[in-house]
Amino acid sequence: MEWSTLLCEDRIRSLVKRPTGTDLRTEFEKDYHRIIGSASFRRLQDKTQVFPLDRSDFIRTRLTHSLEVSSFAKSLGQNISASIRTVIKDESFLPEHALAMCDILQCAGLIHDIGNPPFGHFGETAIQDWFKRRLPDLRFQRSGEEARPLDEVLNRQMVEDFYHFEGNTQALRVVTKLHFLVDEHGMNLTKALLASIIKYPGSSLEVDKHSGNIKTKKMGYFYADREAFDDIQASCGT
Repeated sequence: MEWSTLLCEDRIRSLVKRPTGTDLRTEFEKDYHRIIGSASFRRLQDKTQVFPLDRSDFIRTRLTHSLEVSSFAKSLGQNISASIRTVIKDESFLPEHALAMCDILQCAGLIHDIGNPPFGHFGETAIQDWFKRRLPDLRFQRSGEEARPLDEVLNRQMVEDFYHFEGNTQALRVVTKLHFLVDEHGMNLTKALLASIIKYPGSSLEVDKHSGNIKTKKMGYFYADREAFDDIQASCGT
């Protein structure tokens, strides 16, 4: 394993480095602060986490759930790091790699649900079913041209993206584009963090739920985000 490659600090849009000493945070600590202060993350407080009927009036939201997952993920990173160094005895895994892994997992926990629609997996199914029923009826018309069925205008992967809509895939889109922090790169998070939230490294054209391979269970990126996906894969060596 090439740890310095996997734990890539680069961003899709490079940042201008400030003079040494003015910002003591690591790149992954900067990610944490970007996420915590973002409107996209704060909006998770408006999504109720699925929970069983209870006598308590305490309602857990996606926000509190994400904070819990973030805390657990960092602890998991600490245990994994210790195992790599003491059990596996990987001498290439340095103390700074252990710190980076913990910070990345802490951030990954914060944003793992940021693209989920209301009602979680039920919401995903509702979106998928709506497009399967309605997309053939939708029309697209350019000025001066005759209206055409939308599924004839879109390429096959675009159509399959609608049919296989997935919350984790939407999470990648939210943090790289839809959350407009400074420019079209969204939060512009580190590539290692972005890689950590891509659960299924394939397109909607590769989805095969009956293959027995977890990789093809769902898609990992939309057609519109293919360049970002390729960049992340190449930079992190995944």
